[in-house]
Amino acid sequence: MINNNDFAFRLKKVMDYHQLSASSFADKIKIPRSSISHLLSGRNKPSLDFVLKVIKEFETVDLYWFLNGKGNFPKTEPSPVAHIISQEENIIVKKTIPFSSKKTTAGSTKNIERIVIFYSDGTFKEYTP
Repeated sequence: MINNNDFAFRLKKVMDYHQLSASSFADKIKIPRSSISHLLSGRNKPSLDFVLKVIKEFETVDLYWFLNGKGNFPKTEPSPVAHIISQEENIIVKKTIPFSSKKTTAGSTKNIERIVIFYSDGTFKEYTP
């Protein structure tokens, strides 16, 4: 679960790094200015749409760092997840993660249950191995 105050601190850090005010940040990612105000005050939690817009607009922001504070900002290396880029309605996968079981430290096996790809028009596709 996202801690609103910690998230607000990370959001402010992104804005400061890019030298943007709250209103110019909102304009840049095309959201209402009041949304930024509500996030910075800790009143609201970020929506998936908001997070995806920030990640898409600012390549320096690592998804895991932005959501839970783990990782680096600015991003120093590519994220370990698959990088998906939409190009003229075609999906190009630059780096893939194999569908295989992975042993955990406790000796149990974890399997990928499903992968969901969200499109900018609000639709999504779900894949199961």
